[in-house]
Amino acid sequence: MVSSPVLVTGGAGFIGSHLVERLIDAGYEVDVVDNLSTGSLANLRTARGKGDRGLHFHKLDIVDGDLEALMMRRQPGAVIHLAAQVNVRESMLDPVGDLTTNVVGSLRVLEAARRTGVSKVIFATSAGIYGAIAPKDLPVREDMPHNPDSFYGLSKDAVLAYLRLFRASFDLEYTALVLANVYGPRQGMLAEGGVVAKFAQAIIAGEQASILGDGSQTRDFVYVEDVVDAFYRSLEQGGGLTLNIATGIETSINTLHKEMYRIAGGEYRQPIYSQAIPGEILRSSLDARRAGWYLRWHASTTLERGLERVFEWYEATVTRTSFG
Repeated sequence: MVSSPVLVTGGAGFIGSHLVERLIDAGYEVDVVDNLSTGSLANLRTARGKGDRGLHFHKLDIVDGDLEALMMRRQPGAVIHLAAQVNVRESMLDPVGDLTTNVVGSLRVLEAARRTGVSKVIFATSAGIYGAIAPKDLPVREDMPHNPDSFYGLSKDAVLAYLRLFRASFDLEYTALVLANVYGPRQGMLAEGGVVAKFAQAIIAGEQASILGDGSQTRDFVYVEDVVDAFYRSLEQGGGLTLNIATGIETSINTLHKEMYRIAGGEYRQPIYSQAIPGEILRSSLDARRAGWYLRWHASTTLERGLERVFEWYEATVTRTSFG
């Protein structure tokens, strides 16, 4: 078992906050590093309720903050690196900003980790590293060439090269998890896979949802608790590997929209279509069999059950309006 504490960058975010809860439940002491640009202390409310002694929050930016001093003081056994700029559109508008957060920020995390004796870094990357894939090659395997067609995907791919070289040069172990479109409770609308959150909010408010493009584009939607399980398993397994974390199932955005209305039980409203984002992948699904071999992991939550949990969460936390 990796020694406690575990440091989680971006731990106040959507995925990070769920992961922090899992780690605390498993008995780990957890240090959360987050600049709160997209994360929220409210996301950590449940984790704090499990006992403050197991959770330490540090408002720190991975680019500008002194991570090395923090790691020297706290001596984490492992770092789970989730902090990132995750908006594809933003990366196309500001590639320098995307590089600064995703590449320079990640390099600062790796340097701090190797200088302070961290045994392992677990890195969250994206299906955007693969770029557009021919339909015959779906779902994508890890051995497919990487041809990112957004600066976001490119920045994530660059960090993989740094991870390999840090391992070869400094014996800093890593596992990189290629995440499909993660969804679930607490998801913000800017995150990758945020279409589920956008649709849920529109449906609950009785408003028309917006769809970028014609809605025929597909995604591989994987539930957040399944993703958290993959990160947890990676603490002890998967050294030196890049592993897809996904369901292997393609779902079109139009199908998702209709399915969410069916689950919510409201009167269906046609979406509003708008121009697609440059660099957006048209079809996406990932082959996660390798994670099954090396992590003994598989996605256990169906899309239907996951969407039901999303609406249950909104019902518990958001004032519902009547459907139009």
